[in-house]
Amino acid sequence: MPTVLGQNQYGKAETRVVRVTRDGPVHHIRDLNVSIALSGAMEEVHLSGSNARVLPTDTTKNTVFAFAKEHGVASAEDFALRLARHFVTGQESIGTARVRIEEYAWDRIATPGPAEHSFVRRGRETRTAQVTFDGAGERWQVLSGLKGLVVMNTTDSEFHGYVKDRYTTLPETRDRILATEVNACWRHAWDGGGGGGGGVDGSAAPDWDGSWERTRGHLLAAFAETYSLSLQQTLYAMGSRAVEHGPGIDEIRLSLPNKHHFLADLRPFGLENDNEVYFAADRPYGLIEATVLREGARAAVPPDLTNLP
Repeated sequence: MPTVLGQNQYGKAETRVVRVTRDGPVHHIRDLNVSIALSGAMEEVHLSGSNARVLPTDTTKNTVFAFAKEHGVASAEDFALRLARHFVTGQESIGTARVRIEEYAWDRIATPGPAEHSFVRRGRETRTAQVTFDGAGERWQVLSGLKGLVVMNTTDSEFHGYVKDRYTTLPETRDRILATEVNACWRHAWDGGGGGGGGVDGSAAPDWDGSWERTRGHLLAAFAETYSLSLQQTLYAMGSRAVEHGPGIDEIRLSLPNKHHFLADLRPFGLENDNEVYFAADRPYGLIEATVLREGARAAVPPDLTNLP
């Protein structure tokens, strides 16, 4: 049977670049992991092996380092915008570029004197960003997010009234620990203002860093303030707050693994366990996922994007 070539892309994955900005004795760090995927008129390299329209992946890696030097890293989103527009507008064979970035945070170590150049890697979540530019339609899509944000409520969580069958052994509870690892990806309504990649060339664009910090704050606030009867209810409260308080956000996708904590049985030792000592089970775990949309918005965040390794 004859075959045909379907969707295809290529690029360089996981280019690690650390950009140090030296403001006199005060230094600033942006630590990125950049993955680039390019697609377009690439049929011949698959069908005949001709590389005539292929930009080497090594070149994409070099471009990441060069852009970090030439343009700096104002934010993960801004850096991705610059790269995506560069590849699409710079090569006739490339029609679409997707730039995916993870950013690792560092906290400053306080030291005496004016020098501020010592840092400690922050042991919290990873910031994520993905920019896709379709050169044919001058269409931009900017996704921001985070993964690995571990949170816990030690009370104000119940779980009861659920369906039971012959295999159900889980007891109902009116007071439990609710813990999860927040993995979230949200889509900005901003689309580049009709092309041109606003913010890259000085035109108006969101404050990417500020928007990310505010959205993270709303997710945390909703988690802390919601009296939870199910993790699904908490997820919806978190997503709704992020959208309702983020006028530039049209959609958010959340993936919340339930980090189960079970009461330890202390009866063999003659001890009562009044919701004080728990066994933390890492697997298997419940996995709750859903998308929350602004009314009238279309769903565009891929369902599995929040589960990428």
